Amino acid sequence: MNSVIAPSMLACLLVVLLLGYPVAFSLAAIACVFGVIGLVTGAFDPPFLLAMLFRLQGIFGNDNLLAIPMFIFMGVLLERTAIAEDMFAALGRLFSRLSGGIAYGTILVGALLSSMTGFVSASVVAIGLISLPVMVRAGYNHSLATGVAAASGTLAQIIPPSLVLIILAEQMEVSLQAIFHGAVIPSLMLISLYVFYIFARTWHNPSLAPAIASMSDPQREKIPLWRDLLVSMGLPVGLVGLVLASISFGIATPSEGGAIGVTGTLLLALMRGRLTPARLKAAMDATGILCACIIFLLIGASFFTLVFRGFDGHLWVENLLSLLPQDRVGFVVLINLLLLVLAFFLDFFEIAFIVLPLIAPVANRLGIDMVWLSVIIAVNLQTSFMHPPFGLALYNLRSVAPRSISTASIYWGAVPFIGIQFLVVVLLILFPKLVLKEREVKNPAVEINIQLPEAMPPLISR
Repeated sequence: MNSVIAPSMLACLLVVLLLGYPVAFSLAAIACVFGVIGLVTGAFDPPFLLAMLFRLQGIFGNDNLLAIPMFIFMGVLLERTAIAEDMFAALGRLFSRLSGGIAYGTILVGALLSSMTGFVSASVVAIGLISLPVMVRAGYNHSLATGVAAASGTLAQIIPPSLVLIILAEQMEVSLQAIFHGAVIPSLMLISLYVFYIFARTWHNPSLAPAIASMSDPQREKIPLWRDLLVSMGLPVGLVGLVLASISFGIATPSEGGAIGVTGTLLLALMRGRLTPARLKAAMDATGILCACIIFLLIGASFFTLVFRGFDGHLWVENLLSLLPQDRVGFVVLINLLLLVLAFFLDFFEIAFIVLPLIAPVANRLGIDMVWLSVIIAVNLQTSFMHPPFGLALYNLRSVAPRSISTASIYWGAVPFIGIQFLVVVLLILFPKLVLKEREVKNPAVEINIQLPEAMPPLISR
């Protein structure tokens, strides 16, 4: 019976999601229906469902999840107080006289904004509103401009302290500090390859991204460039660096690091006179809505997983995955191909809360390093935001792009950057040391040899 009910749960969930119902409530509703079925059929006893109370306690007491509201609030504040616009303007002054200079500035601002917001949709919309109109006015090729904007925004998927990495750390049961460390080199690889691609395109055909004399307003031109860069770039970058350093070196927990970031952002906004009551309220409202969505998703997914395990669904999934190659590389390759296909229909949160908990136990059993696998999945799902026609980043960009830009241009512009992201996924699979540093594995079972003295001869002979 269980072998039939467990697949039926997944099938019902897929149908409900395709019908467009909210994911969090769909998960909880299906778990309730099949929970009743389980009680009626005797698949599990009523006390089994009481374990959900302990799961809720674990969710609200999890230190990694407590960091989510702080990082979201930090990123939204930086966006709503126009600090991101200042960064783009300062970099524009630095690179505008180069062919492709605005694109270089967009990638760097996208990387910095992504590390601050940690949320792909917010980053893509912000970059689309800030940099895309400037590139269009400068005469940039539409496909190149939209590809740069979309790819820069999706860097929020992988650059610490990304919201995606925090959720992956929780779902894959790995250290948040470890996954932040592991994502550094892949992040730098993506940024470098994006810059190299733009350089290669504009080197052969400068008309694709012409240089401009200036993109700053006259008042900004009066400020020395070094001072503009120091104030507009140095302070936000220093703030993000302080947060990451405090977490990475164990000085602060993730939630404490997020609190440091929020405090620094508030002070930075006050120094620039940007922290108005309206902007603060808008940032708090956006943070509250997003956090509520994540918590409801997590609760629904936890209830669904509990009932699914009650029907031995995890054993059914393990049997299915046992058909895959049982060597490390083969398993990781096929799992990433599966996730890539699922990403055409599901977004990151659905995959993270539904699919990854089913994959993680099998990967653990095969001895796969979960930090390595988590970073690869993060880059892979970053690609899912970009591939036409279902990529969420492309929808976000279409909503803010000028009408003069066709949807076909947005799709074609994404293709080269998808290729770059695929290349990074392949390199991470082939060279795990890009994610994992060499570390000495110590066996906790230490062999102890105690030398006993030889038996002493009796002092008195009989």
